[in-house]
Amino acid sequence: MLSEDQNRLFTRVENGAPAGKLLSAYWQPAALLAELEGPRPLKALKMMGRDLVLFRDEAGRLGLIDRDCPHRNADLAYGRLEDGGIRCAFHGWLFDVNGQCLETPAEPEDSRLCKAVRQRAYPVAARSGIVFAYLGEGGPPAFPDFDCFIAPDSHTFAFKGLIESNWLQALEVGMDPAHASYLHRYEEDADPNAGYGKPFRGVSANSNMPITKVLRDHGRPRIDVETTDYGLRITALREIDAALTHVRVTNIAFPNAFVIPLSEDMTISQWHVPVDDTSNYWFAIFTSFAGPVDKADMRAQRLAQYDLPDYRSKRNRSNNYGYDPEQQKRETYTGMGYDVNAHDQWAIESQGRIQDRTREHLGQSDKAIAAYRRILRAELEAKAAGKKPFMALDEAQARRVRGPAAVDGIARDADSVQYWKMLDAERRANAPWPPRPPLAAE
Repeated sequence: MLSEDQNRLFTRVENGAPAGKLLSAYWQPAALLAELEGPRPLKALKMMGRDLVLFRDEAGRLGLIDRDCPHRNADLAYGRLEDGGIRCAFHGWLFDVNGQCLETPAEPEDSRLCKAVRQRAYPVAARSGIVFAYLGEGGPPAFPDFDCFIAPDSHTFAFKGLIESNWLQALEVGMDPAHASYLHRYEEDADPNAGYGKPFRGVSANSNMPITKVLRDHGRPRIDVETTDYGLRITALREIDAALTHVRVTNIAFPNAFVIPLSEDMTISQWHVPVDDTSNYWFAIFTSFAGPVDKADMRAQRLAQYDLPDYRSKRNRSNNYGYDPEQQKRETYTGMGYDVNAHDQWAIESQGRIQDRTREHLGQSDKAIAAYRRILRAELEAKAAGKKPFMALDEAQARRVRGPAAVDGIARDADSVQYWKMLDAERRANAPWPPRPPLAAE
């Protein structure tokens, strides 16, 4: 358990809080590119407690600026997209994607006021269907050579969802490999041929064994956690019999993402980005190592579970997450349907808006959470001391941070480490993007 002061340090992000400053030192997902489609490519959003406006100008350039007009603080989210920028509807002041004031039309013709006015603007970059933003001081870090960033657009799909809780407890659910045997347990195994794009609905690699059966029948995994150049590698081993072991490798990419296997051919890279102290969005990039992603199918699956424009789950606190005690008796462990995101949301939100970690009791199955918190504490201290935090990479460092491996398979009479490395290498050899050249030390 944590002390109250430690819990506050880890969770609060608003008004210059240490965790907010640390998370702002990295590229963070801000919006889906799909949210800028249509005749008015503008999106009001909130990150780390800051009210912002994301827009695309007539030339196609992306801009992210503070939402309050620096004239008299009117709301720029209602501005006019024209003349190379966004124009405030109050007095017509015009700002470009860099925040520079271009016009102050209500002022005298010879006024030079606009040349001295600049709205705060933030670097943005589009990657794999997501607009990433950098809210920190100085220049942004480089993007690592993660698969989700180097894969062609045809082989990625992005989505998001709103969670009404603090960012940390959402991330900590994602780094917990034991909960899948319970929270996501299905009493019957679905047809794996109908499991495209759905977590835990296919079969484990090198087998015809449904992942749901493995998780259901083997609820006491042996969990190994090791530090890596990107964060943590988490290996969960479930011994099926004397010859067979289920091997599932997941990862924490510091500071607030995890990378997990979805199927033999696809991974999920997912960030939990604070809106404010008590809510966050998950942003996910699904990356295919085989054929192109069926984006229409993936989007339709998720839109059946989420309401736009807020990307709020249709199963939520207001309707008890669709809880059905009869279903809980016979079909699912939770009684909350078959969408794993809804299961996770209940587990996250039921802890409260900000989990009281002074009342928790971690066990052996929580060793990844304990390891992550040690890294988080150390990096908060490093940031406070003015040091460059872990994974805030320069270009040379970013080229050395690759992968990470995220696999789910059945090993037969094999060393688990060598097995997952073999699985990852086989999949990567057939990936539709060129392999990175060997590093000097390789």
